[in-house]
Amino acid sequence: MLTLSKKAKTMPASPIRKLVPYAEAAKKRGIKVYHLNIGQPDIASPKEALDAVKNNTLDLVSYPHSAGIETYRDGLAKYYQGININVTADEINITTGGSEALQIALAVTCNPDDEVIVMEPFYTNYNSFALQNDVKLVPVPTTIETGFALPDISEFEKYITPKTKGIIVCNPGNPTGSLYTKESIIRLGEIAKKHDIFLYSDEVYREFCYTDEPHFSAMHVPGIEQNVILIDSVSKRYSLCGVRIGAIVSKNKDVMTGVLRFAQARLCSPAYGQIAAEGALSTPQEYFDGVRSEYMNRRDVLIEALNKMEGVFCPKPMGAFYAVARLPIDDSDKFAQWLLEEFSYENQTVMVAPAAGFYATPGKGTDEVRIAYVLKVEDLKAAMKCLEVALKQYPGRTTK
Repeated sequence: MLTLSKKAKTMPASPIRKLVPYAEAAKKRGIKVYHLNIGQPDIASPKEALDAVKNNTLDLVSYPHSAGIETYRDGLAKYYQGININVTADEINITTGGSEALQIALAVTCNPDDEVIVMEPFYTNYNSFALQNDVKLVPVPTTIETGFALPDISEFEKYITPKTKGIIVCNPGNPTGSLYTKESIIRLGEIAKKHDIFLYSDEVYREFCYTDEPHFSAMHVPGIEQNVILIDSVSKRYSLCGVRIGAIVSKNKDVMTGVLRFAQARLCSPAYGQIAAEGALSTPQEYFDGVRSEYMNRRDVLIEALNKMEGVFCPKPMGAFYAVARLPIDDSDKFAQWLLEEFSYENQTVMVAPAAGFYATPGKGTDEVRIAYVLKVEDLKAAMKCLEVALKQYPGRTTK
């Protein structure tokens, strides 16, 4: 009898994408669906990126170098140097999105049954990447009451074992929108140094910080150059999700040698994606200023609307473009499906991501949803009205 692998059977379904068939069915019924489930910005990609593809003069789309197109890596190194991350092109390997970057980083540094610490809730695909590499994720809990703030750094000592290979930190955070302080990142770096473990720093939302202080990278922490593996992507920064271009950045030569071997095994990242990403490096600062202002406005509209709803609590995120809200519902998976299958208000409904899929601990996040505020304010307001009505009609509403 033909059977699937254990990994195939245990690979979790994405809480972000698993409800897509229900959304498609709703649309076929003529229902307008407000997509708040996925971090797909509606803001236009920079003209510089699009023009780089339109105006290229290639007459043959050949394999790029496994580490990435040299001129792009040179330009990317200059970008990092401009934000005081002092790396060179040979300390950068271009990947097929930030997802592949973390997959390869774990493959290069971890053996089967090694442990990696992560703040919970966390980006759901971390689960998948760990499973693919036979790595055990060890969650450190954070709470919605504190805005998912990083717990006291001393807590991390309790989770470190002889099997610990590293800590994943996502800053600013997906799914919570948390923004960790400079002091917190420095302390995480000190722990990585003390225990001789890696710090995998997922910084794909670097440009989406809503404080007066600039983003503080793990690469800024002195003395841990050999411990840090930076995970990056152009998907959110330049609204280029579909080009699938990311990067692994590290000053650890052994790590980068291993990364290149894995990169060679998959040949290369997309040529046109790299052309677009290289073009995006010329994006003017005004683009980022406008995007930041727009997202801050969207965030404020969303958070105000949510916290006005009876029984709803949502802390104010200070980064990325996500928020996790606690709702008066019995089960967020059931609620999210009900929104698409049975509910509509003025021929409209909302698609959210059930938050339980962002937790490793069973039973957590069942009354929470992640909302991506990636729609224009007018649509956000309409979506929040739908949600408010839905919560009043939902059969599984609770009294808490």
